[in-house]
Amino acid sequence: MIAAVAAGALDTLDLAVVALTLAASLGVGLAMSGRGAASLTDYFVAGRSLPWWLAGTSMVATSFAADTPLAIARIVRTRGLSGNWYWWSGAIAFAACMFFFAPLWRRARLLTDAEVLELRYHGDAAAGLRGFQGAYRALLANGVTMGWVLLGMRKIADTVFGWPPEWTLAGLVLLALAYTWTAGLWGVVVTDLLQFTLAMVGSVTLAAIVLHDLGGPAGLSEQALLAAQTADSATAQGLASPDRLLAWLPSATDDVALATFGFYVLVQWWGGAEGGGFLVQRLFATRDERHAALALLWFTVAHFVLRTWPWLVVGIASVAVLPSLADPELAYPTMMVRYLPHGLLGLMVASLLAAFLSTVSTHLNWGASYLVSDLWRRFARPQASDAELVRAGRVAVVGMAALAGVVAWHMDSILGAWLYLSELGAGAVLVGLLRWLWWRMNARGEAAALATSLLVANGVRLVPALAGEAAYPARFFAVLALGTVVGVGVALATPATPSEHLDRFFRRVQPWGWWGPVAARNPDVQVPRFGRPALVGWALTVAAVYAALVGVGEVLLGRTYVGLAACALAVACGAGLWRVLRSHRFVAAGAG
Repeated sequence: MIAAVAAGALDTLDLAVVALTLAASLGVGLAMSGRGAASLTDYFVAGRSLPWWLAGTSMVATSFAADTPLAIARIVRTRGLSGNWYWWSGAIAFAACMFFFAPLWRRARLLTDAEVLELRYHGDAAAGLRGFQGAYRALLANGVTMGWVLLGMRKIADTVFGWPPEWTLAGLVLLALAYTWTAGLWGVVVTDLLQFTLAMVGSVTLAAIVLHDLGGPAGLSEQALLAAQTADSATAQGLASPDRLLAWLPSATDDVALATFGFYVLVQWWGGAEGGGFLVQRLFATRDERHAALALLWFTVAHFVLRTWPWLVVGIASVAVLPSLADPELAYPTMMVRYLPHGLLGLMVASLLAAFLSTVSTHLNWGASYLVSDLWRRFARPQASDAELVRAGRVAVVGMAALAGVVAWHMDSILGAWLYLSELGAGAVLVGLLRWLWWRMNARGEAAALATSLLVANGVRLVPALAGEAAYPARFFAVLALGTVVGVGVALATPATPSEHLDRFFRRVQPWGWWGPVAARNPDVQVPRFGRPALVGWALTVAAVYAALVGVGEVLLGRTYVGLAACALAVACGAGLWRVLRSHRFVAAGAG
């Protein structure tokens, strides 16, 4: 069957399902064209009118790209279940953003996260930093992200379609371009809802079929462990020991794995605590603070629990079914072709196309927002009308699509691209948090941290001892430490941001933290206090998400009683979180 499908033998039913899905995505997106063309705010942040459930679903859909199940399968096959703490640790960050930073972003009422730099800082240094951040995030960070998304789709096309992958990708990008170009963010988020639903149906269907074929949860665990213990394959060689395949935590005797795990849950998550990127774009687009916080909560639950286990089931099963693969990132599409009959194969292909389209459309719109707001309008055409800026946005969307194709052509590893991008920004992580928390942070300090981060992140890769994926934690920590020291040092050695500018920022955003001199000048500003309730809410969110993640996983791996106990703990933590949210004071839309 693999050979037949790889030769392009998708039957009529498969092709009909795929065509119907693509037509539906295009139709829904184009139907929103009138809502996205009225102004720049409508085009890039949907008129700041998104409800929490639509904004949160759009966040999840964007993070659910066609490349993601491929990378997850590779992690499971080469590092075991515990290798996923690389991204599971992000739940701590997203929960922190929900309580501590999402309200600040929403009060800022901006179009891009780079724009906050001139709101917070002052003068030519702030303007230059904003311009650089806009270019960096649009062209480098966003370009790399779209590159690995296209690479994942290219690998799926190689395995499943039998069509020339370059033409397949070109056609899909043009499809996403059509509704993103016309409808802006409204077209993106509404199609995201359709595409996420379809993507989940496809991934759950494949996982259920695979689980049934292997004899249920107990059979899945037994056969995967047996294959890892006996197969003379890349899978067995990649794991530190076969019994690590289904372990949640690293072995107590593996010092390297333990250090890596500690790094993930104690250090790396800081990088997402502030928020940023397309997540912040969705926060800007929500109706008010409450909707922003609830959008992040729904995203965190869906991102780490709802969408995770269908991929992990297939990845674990692939160890038993496909013990030897030259490229472990091909495990997922190969399992698709192996297990799905015609009709269901078309549904699965359509679901991955939907996941791909949702991610590409977001990144086209988001990347273009930097080019238009932070570069074109800020430096070239400050007096441009909304109509002109919307036209510029559409041109920028086309440019982002071309950039994505060029980057994807030069990539060969999805996981490697993930790691590289996180290292690039590591040096500015803590300084970015201090922008909100400490009045003395300034534009020169943040610029120095970012420059140090870019230089060191690329420099350490030239050191042989720090090359390769295994040295990722050491590289990240080196970039983080040096960037923070340089950034804070430069901030203290240069003049502070003028008082009147700090006062305007303080009154608008109402930041918490070390703002003593500024707060003393503005005694009438009642800053919402993030004391015990917010800390309790943060802890309950993290506990609920991890308990649910473990609970669902234990049930699917045949350890039913432990799984049910963990699920009960998740429900209890969720009930406590609901009480915290009901009593939490959110600032109304437009306040501040």
